[in-house]
Order: sequence, then structure tokens, then C-alpha cells
Amino acid sequence: MSMKPSSKEEEFFARQQFEKLKKVEEEKQKKLAAEEKRKVRELHYLKCPKCGMDLIEIDYKSIKVDKCSACEGVWLDAGEMEAVAKMDKPGLDKLFNVFKK
Repeated sequence: MSMKPSSKEEEFFARQQFEKLKKVEEEKQKKLAAEEKRKVRELHYLKCPKCGMDLIEIDYKSIKVDKCSACEGVWLDAGEMEAVAKMDKPGLDKLFNVFKK
């Protein structure tokens, strides 16, 4: 005597299988997104946002200032603008002198 699953049982198992596959697909998408983010970071790390050339990192009083090797743009990372804003006038003058041609 074989027991045939009821339609509710079939629906239950189909739903479980769907949820499992959905979870696997979501994990796969997260991995792909993380890998894509890593690749983009590698491509753009220490590159000028304006022209794409290499940035030169200058450490001045524990503030890391990035200067473009081509267009000579000056870039600050998060929190560095606040640190520059807190500098006194002579410190600011010295910082600006570093970037003069």
C-alpha cells in the first residue's frame, strides 16, 4: 500500500524547496556583489576621481592628503577636512605650501 502525498504536503515541500533555492541564490548574489565591489575598489584605489591618474599620498601632521600626479587635484578622505579645519593659520599655510608649484 503506497501512500500518496496530499496536495498540502506537496505544496509544503515545494515551498520549502523554493525557499531553500531562494536563499542559495541570495547568498550567491551577495558573493557576486562583494566580489564586484572588491574589483571596483581595486580599479579605483588611489586613483584621481577627476582624471583617473594615480594619487600620491602625502602625510602631513597625521593627515593623509592625496594629490593627483596629473591634474594636481587635492583630495581628502572622510574626517580629514575636519582635521584641516581645526588647524591654526601657520599650520594651514605650511600645508598649502606643500602643494604649491
